[in-house]
Amino acid sequence: MTSHIQILREKLGQGLLLCPSVAAVIHDSNGRLLLQEKSSGEGWSLPAGAIEPGETPREAIVREVFEETGLSIAVEEIVDLFGGKHFRYTYPNGDEVEYVVTLFKCKVTAPQAPIPDTETRSIRYFHSGALPTLALPYPKSSLFGRDQEES
Repeated sequence: MTSHIQILREKLGQGLLLCPSVAAVIHDSNGRLLLQEKSSGEGWSLPAGAIEPGETPREAIVREVFEETGLSIAVEEIVDLFGGKHFRYTYPNGDEVEYVVTLFKCKVTAPQAPIPDTETRSIRYFHSGALPTLALPYPKSSLFGRDQEES
């Protein structure tokens, strides 16, 4: 199935797109944050993606997390909203995007299934002090909570 973003790219090319999107904050029982390593070599990111037409943000995050990690989740709450120039990203192929991100706190509800797409090289949990650099500048207080944040 062709995504909405792919359809827009066919019309616009690599120019800047404003993209409504979602991302998930998922912790394990030790308080570590789940990150996805991209197959494209872009590094590590939160499980995240674009909201498709007709889809609610909650539906989008459940779908994206499953597609990218194989995990079934429940949404607990909205952590924060992000956007603007700090949430612009240029992909290795030159496509430019500026994300408007709804960041959700989620919990895993079922054991991991096989990861159904090819976007993910691996998934791994990280402590606050050992986070790799992320593509987007989420504050640690949003990722770990103000009371759990490590230096």
